[in-house]
Amino acid sequence: MKRKQLHAYVFTFPSLFLTLVLGIYPIFWALRYMFFAYPGYGTPQFVGLDNFFRVARDAQFWQSVQNTFVYAAGKLVLTIPLSLILAVILNRALRGRHLLRAVYFLPTIFSASVMSIVFYIVFNSYNGILNQYLMKLGLASSPIDWLGAGNAMLTVIIIAVWGAVGNYMLLFLAGLQSIPDDVYEAASLDGVNPLQRLWHITIPMLGPVLQMVIMLAITVSLKGYESIMVLTEGGPFGKTEVMYLYLYKLFFPLTSEGSSVQNIGYGSAVGFTTALIVGLVTMIYFWISRKLNETY
Repeated sequence: MKRKQLHAYVFTFPSLFLTLVLGIYPIFWALRYMFFAYPGYGTPQFVGLDNFFRVARDAQFWQSVQNTFVYAAGKLVLTIPLSLILAVILNRALRGRHLLRAVYFLPTIFSASVMSIVFYIVFNSYNGILNQYLMKLGLASSPIDWLGAGNAMLTVIIIAVWGAVGNYMLLFLAGLQSIPDDVYEAASLDGVNPLQRLWHITIPMLGPVLQMVIMLAITVSLKGYESIMVLTEGGPFGKTEVMYLYLYKLFFPLTSEGSSVQNIGYGSAVGFTTALIVGLVTMIYFWISRKLNETY
């Protein structure tokens, strides 16, 4: 073996080892246990497809699926346009634009748990900062239950948008800076106004970047659960419980919201079903994107 090849194997071994141990092995481990009744201790009992029949009848799981699509749709509808608008504005020769880019990107470097704890203080129903300001300004006569049954989903969507908009803004900025200035100069000579320039030039030329951003936003939104776990633990009454939070509770039961019990066998079946749903949505998006590319 040549020395250069040996160096390549040495440098790639740590990442390959971690991928196998933390990525590949857990998948096969879960694929095995989804055919067993296994609460995490004792001897696993083979049950065949009973876990999947239970998934099909599990109203709480399918409610979490519905909540996931509501959460993902709300996040996408707000995040993508806002990220694009910010990118267009900050792509111009504005004073302090580099500082503003850093400020908008800053939320993406915080962990979801830390960010959620801060927002819990802001949105707390009794002594939260937001309620205090609203009542001082006379915009609310009593504290608003931001994390209650009527507002919890909207609140977690707003927090998710705040955390994601800066990341997608940078991706759009990279795409905008690849568009030649000559195109905009020619459009200005033809009397194209800013709105027409955005709709007929910027967005079409950002097509590949836009497709990538939407794909990332869909997959991240469908798999997101960390901030919801910290803020509401899926409550109240399961109004904000999403698929991956429901799956998390089956492997690592939470105590303050409900009385979930560890169930690794059933959790593996739920995990497989959840992965199928996310994969199906992703394939549908790829199919639609390909059809649009063929059309235009």
